[in-house]
Amino acid sequence: MADHSESNGNREMVLNVNGDASNICDNSSIEERVPLLKKLVAEVVGTYLLIFAGCGAVVVNLDKDKVITHPGISIVWGLTVMVLVYSIGHISGAHFNPAVTIAHASTKRFPLKQVPAYVIAQVLGSTLASGTLRLIFNGKENHFSGTLPAGSNLQCFVVEFIITFYLMFVISGVATDNRAIGELAGLAVGSTVLLNVMFAGPITGASMNPARSLGPAIVHNEYRGIWIYIVSTTLGAMAGTWVYNIIRYTNKPVREISKSASFLRGVQNGIAK
Repeated sequence: MADHSESNGNREMVLNVNGDASNICDNSSIEERVPLLKKLVAEVVGTYLLIFAGCGAVVVNLDKDKVITHPGISIVWGLTVMVLVYSIGHISGAHFNPAVTIAHASTKRFPLKQVPAYVIAQVLGSTLASGTLRLIFNGKENHFSGTLPAGSNLQCFVVEFIITFYLMFVISGVATDNRAIGELAGLAVGSTVLLNVMFAGPITGASMNPARSLGPAIVHNEYRGIWIYIVSTTLGAMAGTWVYNIIRYTNKPVREISKSASFLRGVQNGIAK
């Protein structure tokens, strides 16, 4: 699913959301080299592409006799997250998700002063994408691509909390721990989104991302249960990153733990020997 206060070679790959991204590099270098404006543009564009592809799959599925199917929609969300993590992560951290941004800020892995700007950029990208889809699919093709509770509000709240916790826990493990296999973080985060959408989609829409729910809600003026997708996902993301911090083995820089935290480099060294 960024910027954070740890230096000395710590790697972070932030996703997230739906979701949602990632960054395989030294975060101190990002803070120094990438201006905030460029990060915000990357967040707007990335969130736009994420929502356009994911919600577009939902709209097309509804309009074309469910030709994509629910598993197909799940795959679209997962693959979109994965490719955006690898393409934009080194610029903005590829959050695309206010819950992810707030969760990282709560553990001092992202500058608190940049949170409002990131959240605005993410909601803007989601709203623009939802507006684009409504322009393309209008009239009888105008289908709501947002998230609505299929069951009770309590059931939806609990499900969204758990799947967002799951997503943020994975992000924290593969993207912010200096002993993780950083090169595969995009695949791990995208796969987690796919799995969550697969089983939770029919119940809540599997938002995991306040921006993913807010964009379509604003465009279609449909706000039923919107508070769930804002409060539950944010709390779930914060809980996920806090719990991982509890079990985190060490905050030492990677060079003090092993010669290489990279799985790919390890394989290459093994072949060389």
